[in-house]
Amino acid sequence: MKVLFAGTPAVAIPSLDALVEAGFDVVGVLTRPDAPVGRKRVLTPSPVAQRARELGLPVLHAAKVDESTTQAIAALQPDVAAVVAYGALVPQAALDVPVHGWINLHFSLLPAWRGAAPVQHAILAGEEVTGASTFLLEKGLDTGPVFDTLTEPIGPADTGSTLLERLSHSGAALLARTLAAIDAGQATKTPQQGTVSLAPKLTLQDGHIDWARPAEAVDWRIRGVTAEPGAWTELGEQRLKVGPVLLRPDVTDLEPGALRVLDRQVQVGTGSHAVQLQQVQPAGKKLMQATDWVRGLAQTEGVVLK
Repeated sequence: MKVLFAGTPAVAIPSLDALVEAGFDVVGVLTRPDAPVGRKRVLTPSPVAQRARELGLPVLHAAKVDESTTQAIAALQPDVAAVVAYGALVPQAALDVPVHGWINLHFSLLPAWRGAAPVQHAILAGEEVTGASTFLLEKGLDTGPVFDTLTEPIGPADTGSTLLERLSHSGAALLARTLAAIDAGQATKTPQQGTVSLAPKLTLQDGHIDWARPAEAVDWRIRGVTAEPGAWTELGEQRLKVGPVLLRPDVTDLEPGALRVLDRQVQVGTGSHAVQLQQVQPAGKKLMQATDWVRGLAQTEGVVLK
């Protein structure tokens, strides 16, 4: 079976590798164009483009799937297209090219968390279990019928990045299994059923910590946006990035945002009980231990994070 693979970020690489290792004929890789990276804004190929070249696979670069891109895809004569975080909508004309359609690996249990950031939103919502789904791509946003799923527990220390990394590997096996079933004529698909929830792309503002929320919600917020776009708070006019925290249900006498240093611990009050900061990153500086950061403050008495 000839496969077109469409993906862009590093999280899609395990799926590309899995299809190659499973023996599928990957006739081409569709990815987004080179993008500026780093402080010097150096134009850099996407992680998937770099991996495709290492594998000796033809690469198509497209910011959107327009008529010319659709023609280039059709010239490859794929039987099916596999999609993992490509980053652009696929119009109907392109969806109609492969006889078996476009099979999308999505990192949620659809119809939960349709959209660009399903893993992060699952953590933000305080869920204990998430998963991945393979489904037939349609014009709607992640609305197509589902071929197969897997479940994945969300641990108390999981962040958006660690959970996504784990799902990228288990999801790669799911995608390969789905394509194998399609190739064998044994695949079945089922319309999505259940409550729909949306997971739009996170913005910088999504990382702002509301210390008036309960400690558990603060913890979910910080872990959900780690590593991107990152959790942050403000001390005066300075922005402070905040890494995952420890819950301190034994500390209930701090007002929301109030900072206290006690026994080499940096505690912050929330709407319920306190949390303990572990790592922070002041503006213009590197990530550091919270205890090192507070030593550089002129005072800690009466300090309130906002």
